[in-house]
Amino acid sequence: MGQPVIIQIENIYYPILAIVGLPANLLTIIILSRGKCGLSQCITRYLVAMAAADLMVLIFNVILYEINDAYFPYSFLNYTPICSLNLALLYASIDCSVWLTVAFTFDRFVAISYQTLRAKYCREKTAAVVIAVVCFISFFENIPLYFAYEPREIIDNIPWSCYLKTSCYTSAIWIAFLWLETILSPFAPFVLIVLLNALTIRHIVLANRVRSGLRGNNNGGNRNDPEMENRRKSIILLLAISSNFILLWFVNFIVFICVLFTDTQFMESNYNDSFTIAEKFGYMLICLSTCTNTFIYAVSQSKFREELKIVIKRPLADITNLIK
Repeated sequence: MGQPVIIQIENIYYPILAIVGLPANLLTIIILSRGKCGLSQCITRYLVAMAAADLMVLIFNVILYEINDAYFPYSFLNYTPICSLNLALLYASIDCSVWLTVAFTFDRFVAISYQTLRAKYCREKTAAVVIAVVCFISFFENIPLYFAYEPREIIDNIPWSCYLKTSCYTSAIWIAFLWLETILSPFAPFVLIVLLNALTIRHIVLANRVRSGLRGNNNGGNRNDPEMENRRKSIILLLAISSNFILLWFVNFIVFICVLFTDTQFMESNYNDSFTIAEKFGYMLICLSTCTNTFIYAVSQSKFREELKIVIKRPLADITNLIK
């Protein structure tokens, strides 16, 4: 009997995602690190950190877990201690990626909405501290996950693969931990990003009305306002990244809500069940979110496009010279 359709789709989807996502995030890190995209050092720090976190998700999640499980089920990576470590790093990298997006959204909220606080908070040093704290907490809080798994099977006295321990569903401590993990990702980040974006948009609409009115009274309605243009570029970047996160995490968010408030369980093995298919589909969209920011920058930032062309042309020129 053949594999379920959703599994067949995953087996094609994840390799394609790795082929596209790895070079995309590496290019993003290289281009932004050059500092020639016209972005502040503060914004650049956040975007580089987000690309690095997305790269870790692709490595630990897509390559070392999904692709390895599909094509190399008995490689050394499926030895239970290594599998448990990879799963802990997998969830840590996802948390890191998610909360860096929240941190970036909050930074832009402060920069746009609170001019007096912007000079103190929206700085490169502050961004570096926030990034370090987010990464440390993300990895520290997922340490218990290493001990949450047991072997799925034992072959020649060797434990293989990982299976969530039954005690995780019955022990009060583990239940509390899993609830905390669920709240921290994706519930809280999803709500915070939606709220911060709503407040930011509200502030921009009100500020633009006031500014347009003042300029209209002063110079007969001349609309060439550099300050409003800068705000427009900033809000386009912010909303593009945030909207991408909201759209691609929405299915997973609904899945988590169903698990929290119904008797539904995660990771059911019935692949004909609509909830299991939705869970799998939502997880696929989460992985897709690690590849899309590069394309957002390329579409919304003209200087990023210029730098992208330069970075791509340089190795091609080197290859051409070698051939000659």
